[in-house]
Amino acid sequence: MTQLVVVTGASTGIGAATARELARQGFHVLAGVRREQDAGPGVEPVILDITEPAHIEALRARVADDERPLRALVNNAGIQVNAPVETLPMDQWRWTFEVNLFGHVAVTQALLPALLRSGGRVINISSVGGRAAMPTYGAYAGTKFALEAVSDSLRREVEPLGMRVVVIEPGGVRTEIAGRGIATANRLADGMTPEQTGRYGGLVHAINSLMASGTGSGVSAETAARVIATAVTSRRPRTRYTVGRDAAALTRLTRILPDRALDRLIATTVNRHRPAVSSPVPARARSGGGATGHNPRP
Repeated sequence: MTQLVVVTGASTGIGAATARELARQGFHVLAGVRREQDAGPGVEPVILDITEPAHIEALRARVADDERPLRALVNNAGIQVNAPVETLPMDQWRWTFEVNLFGHVAVTQALLPALLRSGGRVINISSVGGRAAMPTYGAYAGTKFALEAVSDSLRREVEPLGMRVVVIEPGGVRTEIAGRGIATANRLADGMTPEQTGRYGGLVHAINSLMASGTGSGVSAETAARVIATAVTSRRPRTRYTVGRDAAALTRLTRILPDRALDRLIATTVNRHRPAVSSPVPARARSGGGATGHNPRP
């Protein structure tokens, strides 16, 4: 019998590529999208904003009404917000957590009974930012660190019941999310006070430049999708998979380097991208012609 898979955030990037790959492998994919036309061929579109309880309830009902077992929930939806801790407005902090953490928890709660019945699995798309927090990544990395913790807790709760929980940690991936993140970072930088601009303007420029250059050389969304598909289909999946050599290297470094050494490594990398002459207004980095991704690479 064909099995169901739910993929959230499937309009573009990693989510869209994952939906296509799983459909190619024979699953019936329920693709969470904002508009039906955003869904790719061979998948069933489901209008889904993971911060909307009515959308989540409709998804739960759709799964419950289907006789096919639910193989996996891929929690992929997310946003990227970059700004120094001092300057990011509290409503932006709350919204980032609402989308990147609480929305995933809400969808997981809604589909957990179906997953437990089928012996399925939850695949949480985290980030290398869930292991190491770059400057200006306080909110984004905070959500990913939290998602890693929730994943660990959930895994220890449900594996004795026959269900798996897997975390995916991408590094640089060529998708639209970082381009949107650069635009958001520039918009937030425009709201900084002159004093804050003096403190952080060069840093914002450097992080934007690092993000654009690092993700432009990252792996494709299709490569990430194949790793996620492995987590969905493997008989005995690992608890964590990295995507890209940069993610694998950085996660190893976080395990072996003391904090101060990692701080120096990150600072050296960021400083290479600082503007040559400090400016009272942060220079804007281009997004590399649309070749953008999940996270910068230290």
